Amino acid sequence: MRLNRFDTSRIRVRQGNGSGGGRFPGGGGGKVGCGGIVLVLIAVFVFGAAPADMLGQMEGMQGAPTQQQQMPGGMSEEQLCTQNAYATEACNALTSLNDTWEPLFAKAGIRYEQPVLNFYSGGVNTQGCGSASSAAGPFYCPADQGIYIDTAFYDQMARQLGARGDFARYYVMAHEYGHHIQNMTGLATQVRSAQQQNPSAANQLQVRMELQADCYAGVWAGRNRNLIEPGDFEEGMNAASAIGDDTLQRNAGQRINPEGFTHGSSAERMRWLRIGMETADEDKCDTFADLRR
Repeated sequence: MRLNRFDTSRIRVRQGNGSGGGRFPGGGGGKVGCGGIVLVLIAVFVFGAAPADMLGQMEGMQGAPTQQQQMPGGMSEEQLCTQNAYATEACNALTSLNDTWEPLFAKAGIRYEQPVLNFYSGGVNTQGCGSASSAAGPFYCPADQGIYIDTAFYDQMARQLGARGDFARYYVMAHEYGHHIQNMTGLATQVRSAQQQNPSAANQLQVRMELQADCYAGVWAGRNRNLIEPGDFEEGMNAASAIGDDTLQRNAGQRINPEGFTHGSSAERMRWLRIGMETADEDKCDTFADLRR
């Protein structure tokens, strides 16, 4: 994918603080529409939330200030983005993702906060999601609106999972950015609340959030199809297949257990990434639709 060089005036990048291991919560759910951001439909129809209450929560969320973190050691965003080729790719993708999604919120008159890209190595402390090790892979922290990446993961992804190519790496970034979109629509809190109230449905809801993030990643690519190169689609499908829960379980010598899925099967992840890429329409990313029937 032929992305333009990053623009540090239009992105937020910092160095993550080192730490030991740990776990972190997942992303959120939501739906963005071209003609206006649909903030409450999933919460109303799936979880029975009152529209007035939901809109009140959204108004409070949109007005909340975002905490900023100083970059240690005096490293500039330019230096962070050029520390290695993978970091440069990630910053290029972040610039493109901001340029793609932010206008949709502006068109709807909804305040939008850009996510912060955090580079770290080994382990990291987040602002609100605890600590995590590199073994956890890239993740999004809704509490500090941060995308966290140890770029060494990309070598591991290629070597151990067979997910190679620049578009496979862009897909990872765009997926985590998709969780930020879900967070900005305000439905992440609603989904997490529903998981707490109904623990037996927690995995199912988590899978739907992850599949929607896949679809949003595809929407970003579809809206920038003029930058797509031969082989990109195949790289994306291969990566989506490689990180499906059933494939990971099988490769680990485990029995396929759908009840233990957290991100969706290979077929599901490929399907939703394809829907996003082919339609370039975020309204098509309603992975919760059948719950309303």
